[in-house]
Amino acid sequence: MAQTSENKDQQHPQWSNDRQIMNTLLAGAPTDYNLAELARLRIRYQSFPGARDIQADLDKVLKQWELTEAELFEKTRQIHSQAQVYKGRGSQREDWS
Repeated sequence: MAQTSENKDQQHPQWSNDRQIMNTLLAGAPTDYNLAELARLRIRYQSFPGARDIQADLDKVLKQWELTEAELFEKTRQIHSQAQVYKGRGSQREDWS
């Protein structure tokens, strides 16, 4: 039997940690750190076939903070060029995988 390529949602291996970060972002303000986290998660889940809850919440946070994706990425490029946002945060390192 041939396997069909149905639209099966996958579980992202970082979903549990990312869900906690999303909850923080939903309740938080657009600080440099939060903007960097939002952009990082936006990139991680950009074309991921699953984690629909996180993808929807990423859109929700952008709307809450009155930003487009392009504006978010522009702001975070500036942030990363001027400071090490993750420095001194222990195990919270830049994790783009």
